[in-house]
Amino acid sequence: MKIRHFLYNAFIIEDEAIKIAIDPGQNLWLFNLSSLIPKQEWKTITHVLVTHGDPDHYWQADRIAKEAQAPLIMNKIMFESHNNETRILSPRKDGLKYEIYSGEAIALEVGKTIDVKGVTIEGLKTQHGRIEFSILGIKQVKIPGPEERAGFGAIGFRIQVANKSIVNLGDTILLNDWQGLEPDVLLIPIGGLGNNIWTMDVKEALEAVKIIKPNLVIPCHYRVPFLWKKVFAKADDIYFMSEVEKLGMACRIMHCGDEIEI
Repeated sequence: MKIRHFLYNAFIIEDEAIKIAIDPGQNLWLFNLSSLIPKQEWKTITHVLVTHGDPDHYWQADRIAKEAQAPLIMNKIMFESHNNETRILSPRKDGLKYEIYSGEAIALEVGKTIDVKGVTIEGLKTQHGRIEFSILGIKQVKIPGPEERAGFGAIGFRIQVANKSIVNLGDTILLNDWQGLEPDVLLIPIGGLGNNIWTMDVKEALEAVKIIKPNLVIPCHYRVPFLWKKVFAKADDIYFMSEVEKLGMACRIMHCGDEIEI
């Protein structure tokens, strides 16, 4: 089985005929607004999973799913039914606007498990942190909630492929709901800014690792481009790796485009 990483929380998990895209969003750097999952990969994707509705996680999801004729799997609140038509949260519009979707769409709930084309997926509880950044010195704050687009539809995944289990938490703060997961691989954000801003920071992610007890940890969603900044959400990944290894677990640092076998 192979895992590839493409910035933020964008991953491809590939095993024989299965090729899962997680959070195929948009690069948010103003000087390279491109798909995180390279377009040459789109047609061969078999499953598209989305952890929430922010553009760096969701922007290209419907396009890839349609081109690949793959199921689009995400939190049930990102779907609605209207006149017997399936609507999805619009990937490229502001606010909580829904649009007709003609492809295969599968709703997932926290605590529920589904089997889709050779892959077993369980919905995990996650919670997006508040978003803070400055534009021209003016502080911008977005607090995720029922009517707020930021972090909308947050859900994590426990993915079972063949004899391997992979947990992806998307963008989340530290929760105590992950006991007993013990996956082969944990994909975990470490680029939070403290005080529950954006995601877990390094310290909080280490606490999550202790709770989850994976065999292999892969940190993500740090040192990412954002607006005019090429490097945002800095984190000490070397320190994180060292501390994970002290806990008796393996850790691999993946940069954009890197691939590992598990």
